[in-house]
Amino acid sequence: MLKCRTVWKKLAPLARASSTVCRQNVRRTGNVTLTCVPVAHMSTGPAGGGRENQLYVLLVGAACVGGAIYTYRTVKGDNQRYQDRIDEISSRPYKRATEEPATPIQSEPPGLICPAEPTEPQPEVVAESGKTVAQPCLERGSGPAPASLKVPSHTPYLLIGGGTASFAAARSIRARDPGAKVLIVTDEPDPPYMRPPLSKELWFSNDPSVTETLRFKQWNGKERSIYFQPPSFYINAEELDGAENGGVAVLTGKKVVHMDVRGNKIKLDDDTEISYDKCLIATGGVPRNLQVIERAGEEVMKKTTLFRKIEDFKSLDKVSRNIKSITIIGGGFLGSELACALGRRSTEYDLEVVQMFPEKGNMGKVLPEYLSNWTTEKVKSEGVKVISEALVKSVVCKDDKLEIKLKDGRLVKTDHIVAAVGLEPNVDLAKSAGLEVDSDFGGFRVNAELQARSNIWVAGDAACFYDIRLGRRRVEHHDHAVVSGRLAGENMTGANKPYWHQSMFWSDLGPDVGYEAIGIVDSSLPTVGVFAKATAKDTPKAATEKSGTGIRSESETEDTAISPVASLTPAPNVGQHKDEYGKGVIFYLRDKVVVGIILWNVFNRMPIARKIIKDGEEHADLNEVAKLFNIHDD
Repeated sequence: MLKCRTVWKKLAPLARASSTVCRQNVRRTGNVTLTCVPVAHMSTGPAGGGRENQLYVLLVGAACVGGAIYTYRTVKGDNQRYQDRIDEISSRPYKRATEEPATPIQSEPPGLICPAEPTEPQPEVVAESGKTVAQPCLERGSGPAPASLKVPSHTPYLLIGGGTASFAAARSIRARDPGAKVLIVTDEPDPPYMRPPLSKELWFSNDPSVTETLRFKQWNGKERSIYFQPPSFYINAEELDGAENGGVAVLTGKKVVHMDVRGNKIKLDDDTEISYDKCLIATGGVPRNLQVIERAGEEVMKKTTLFRKIEDFKSLDKVSRNIKSITIIGGGFLGSELACALGRRSTEYDLEVVQMFPEKGNMGKVLPEYLSNWTTEKVKSEGVKVISEALVKSVVCKDDKLEIKLKDGRLVKTDHIVAAVGLEPNVDLAKSAGLEVDSDFGGFRVNAELQARSNIWVAGDAACFYDIRLGRRRVEHHDHAVVSGRLAGENMTGANKPYWHQSMFWSDLGPDVGYEAIGIVDSSLPTVGVFAKATAKDTPKAATEKSGTGIRSESETEDTAISPVASLTPAPNVGQHKDEYGKGVIFYLRDKVVVGIILWNVFNRMPIARKIIKDGEEHADLNEVAKLFNIHDD
C-alpha cells in the first residue's frame, strides 16, 4: 500500500501535466484549422482530421507510459539504496568487533599525538582484502601522519626540528607574542623531549617499564617525564589556522626536504608545501659512525647502535638484556656515560662491557691527563673493561659474533657495538636554501643575532655562531640548545639581541661523580687545577636535591653572578691530597687568560665561572680565584 501511494504521488503531477498539454494542443490545432479550412469540415469532414487527433492521443499515451516506467524504476532504486544503507549501518558494530583484534588498543604512552575526534565521518581505508577498516590515530613511534591530516598551508612561525632548541624557541615566541601560531615540524615520531636522560638517569631506573613510560627518577629522587610537556600542551596541526589564541602544534614524522628562501616556503617529504613568515632551523645533528663499520656490510650494521634518539635507547636497553657482551667505541661524554650505565648491569645480567678509545684515558680530549687517568679508574670500578689507545682497523661478523681488529693487532670479540664517536651537524637544507656552512666547525653560519637570513634563524647543534669573547664556535650541549633557542625565539619576535651567553654542559658518571663545564675545555690547552677533599654533599645527587632539578642548566641559565665572596678558609698545600680529586676547579688558559672552566663535583657555581670568562682578565694566582667557588668549605 505504501509503495502504491508513493508511486501515485510521483505519477499524479505527470498525469496532470500530460492532460494539460493534450488540451492545449487540441485547442491550438483547432485554431489553426479554422484559419485554413471551412468550419463544417471540423465535424463532418474527411477522416484526415480525426487521424491527427488520434496521433496526439497516442503521443500523450506513450509519454504517460514512459513516465510511469521511469518513475517505477526510480522509486525501486531508491528503496534498494535505502535498504542497503540500513543494512550497512546495522553491520558496523559487527565489523568493529571482528576487526579490533587485528589492531589492539594500547594504553596511551606519554607523547601520543593524535588528531582530535572529528565531527564529521572520516574517509575509510579499504584494505587489499576488500574489507573496510576505520583509519586509526597515530601512536607515538608509528610513523608519518595519516594522509587525511590537514596540514596548514601557512604559518607565521615555522620551526624545523623537534628538539630542545625548537621547544625553547616556541616557548619564547609565545611568551613575547601570546597569540602566536607556531608550527614545529620534526621527522621524529615524538614531541620535543630531553636527550640527556637517555644516557644518564633512565639507565638507573628500577622501573621495568621505563622504556614505555619514559619516566625516571632524578638523582634527587623526584620523578619526571622525558618530555618537556604532555600532549595536552600542544594543539592539533589542522586546528592551528583557526586557533583564536594561537598555540604550538607539532607535525611529527615529517621531514623538510626543500627550502625556498625567496618564496618563504618549505616542501615536506610527501610534497606538501608550507609557507611561513619567519623560520627557525634547529635540525640538530646525526651521530657519526666509523668508516670501517660502514664498509663492513649489513650484518655488522645490524649489530651496531648509533645512539641519539628514544628509539636508540629502547633498542640498546633490549639488546643489553639479551646478549653476553657489548663494546662501546668512544671515550667522550656519551661513550663514558653509557659505559658506566651498562657497567652497572654487568653483574645482574652477566654482561661483559668493554669501552675502547684512541686516547690514553676517558675523556682524554677534555680533561687534563692526570684527571683523565683518575676517571678511567672510576669507569673500571663500575664493571667496565677499558681498552685505551685503541684504533679500529676492521670489523667483521663471524659465527654471529663481531670481531674488532685493532691496528696494533689486538682482537676483541663482542655481540654488539655502540659507536659513540661524535655528532655531525645536520645541514641538509643548506644547498636548497643557499645558506652558508662553516668550513671549520660545520653547521649553518649565523651572525650575533643567530640569523642566517633576514627572516631565518638557526639555533642548537646546527648553529655556528660568533662568540664575542671566544670567537666563532659550535656547541653540542643541552644548555646551549636551551639558551640559543630561547634567544632565537626572542629575535623572531623583534628583540634583536646578540648572543653573549656562555653556555655550560655537564656529564655524570653515575650519581656520585659529575662535573659541569663552560667555555673552551680542551686538554691541549694549559690547565691549572685546584682540588679539595669531597664530602657527602659533593655529588650530582646532592646537587640536584639542592637545586630541585636533574637538568641542572634549567636553573643555572637563569642566574646572574654578582660580586662573589671568596672563601676565608685557606687552601691546602698542593701535595696534601695527592691523587685525590674529590672536588675542584680546573682552569683552561689561552694567552694567560681563562677561556674555560670545569667544576669537578662542584655544583651551583656556574654563574661565577661565567663571569670569570666574560671578564677576560689575567690572574696572577688562580688559587685565589678558586676560592670564589668555596671549594674548601665543608
